[in-house]
Amino acid sequence: MNRRYEKPPPLSVSSKGKKKHFVNHTAPNTPGNYERTQTSPTLSTARSHEPDDKLNYEIFSILESKFLFGYEDPRLLWIPQSPLRPGDSEAGPSPRSPLTPNGVVLPGTPSSSFRSPRGRICVLSIDGGGMRGLLAGKSLIYLEQMLKEKSGDPNARIADYFDVAAGSGVGGVFAAMIFATRDGNRPIFKAEDTWKFLVENAEGFYRSGSGSGGGGAGAAIKRVIRSGSGSGSSSVTAATAKLEKAMKASFADLTLKDTLKPILISCYDLSSTAPFLFSRADALESDSFDFRLRDICRATWAEPGTFDPVRTCSVDGKTRCVAVGGGLAMSNPTAAAITHVFHNKQEFPAVKGVEDLLVLSLGTGQLFEVNYDYEQVKNWRVKEWARPMARISGDGSAEFVDQAVAMGFGPYRSSNYVRIQANGSRLGACGPNVDTDPRAENVKKLTEIADEMLKQNNVESVLFGSKRIGEMSNSEKIEWFASELVIEQQRRSVRASPTVTLKQAVSKTNRNAINATLTLISKDR
Repeated sequence: MNRRYEKPPPLSVSSKGKKKHFVNHTAPNTPGNYERTQTSPTLSTARSHEPDDKLNYEIFSILESKFLFGYEDPRLLWIPQSPLRPGDSEAGPSPRSPLTPNGVVLPGTPSSSFRSPRGRICVLSIDGGGMRGLLAGKSLIYLEQMLKEKSGDPNARIADYFDVAAGSGVGGVFAAMIFATRDGNRPIFKAEDTWKFLVENAEGFYRSGSGSGGGGAGAAIKRVIRSGSGSGSSSVTAATAKLEKAMKASFADLTLKDTLKPILISCYDLSSTAPFLFSRADALESDSFDFRLRDICRATWAEPGTFDPVRTCSVDGKTRCVAVGGGLAMSNPTAAAITHVFHNKQEFPAVKGVEDLLVLSLGTGQLFEVNYDYEQVKNWRVKEWARPMARISGDGSAEFVDQAVAMGFGPYRSSNYVRIQANGSRLGACGPNVDTDPRAENVKKLTEIADEMLKQNNVESVLFGSKRIGEMSNSEKIEWFASELVIEQQRRSVRASPTVTLKQAVSKTNRNAINATLTLISKDR
């Protein structure tokens, strides 16, 4: 499957005779005249494997059409129709009793019997955010600690319990780290290595006072606006060289195939002016979609104004992109991860709807503390608008995805979807350069804010853009989530049919043997 999310070409047919791309029902080469039909051979038709809840699937389809394919015209949005389940009405699924996980009542959640008999696909999503990634790193450390405690396994790792991981920016680097493997059996890095990696390399990656206000789309806009005509290019090049050196030291020549589970890491491809997702599932299908992990991490972290863009290509040289940071494409990749699971029927054959998912989304805080009034902003010029643009565009887009995903989960929102985010924190007090400030005092403040975040009550998005303060703290929510992950893994060992059927990469030794055999065969001919 081509993960370059561009306006699709005319319909093509694979060697297996299945529809592979998209069809243009109107004039060719006319912008916007595209209508989605069916995905690649690795994806089953949506209509034959629709989620049970009509509203849920429509929401995720709208998210995919708007945020992944860039469609704005509602007439071009692909919204499948799904039949109602027995006992359901147009108003939604039939009501169920409350869930009480580990003795704690979660208001508005479905019954614990609602743990799908098919099992649940466990999804991890990590936002971008530059130095604010320290907040997500702390969440990962606590999660892995809880997994060890709940499972009784001192060697438990996050990669043992999740089926899919997605990340943007620094979140993409963290995802690659905790799922990368050298032996095809165990991950190379522990969760605490993600946090240490950012702290130890921050001074090389970021200049004190560099950039401003964000590691996502808005922050990138601001840095470009303020950088003028290439000022500071030498320092950007120096930071880029240090980033590339650190990535090579961490990943060497490992590729997407050298990960334990499916991962999705975003960047923005300047050559096609579209988001691009690096996907392990695609890499296992073809070397044309297999990229080196160090290049992927370099691409997703290529924040304009902080690092140079990167020209990267697949291991066979057939697929190329000119990449800038993943935050420009999707600062919160949760919706992309969910869409991948819904469509990837080869690896997730049993999934039918959001009740079959268990999603943990890790945020990196919000910078909404500063308010402005009309008299203050009415005469602003470009320079004055830069910082508010950063906050609105960067944090706002991540917040919107959270709202839309929570709405898509409907009655399963509290039991199947958890968002960990620093709300009402002291991030604003860290200054406008919080995401790109490598100084020890900023690291200390962010570490304190991360600890504060874990103690805060979890805040849940509800319908119509509202928020609800939960009864559990973020740390308690992570602890509960870890218990659910352990329970899911235990139940998989006794299920008659597999919940996941992950494709396995051929080892490099076997690959070399196969290539040698093919060479001998060709010579004999």
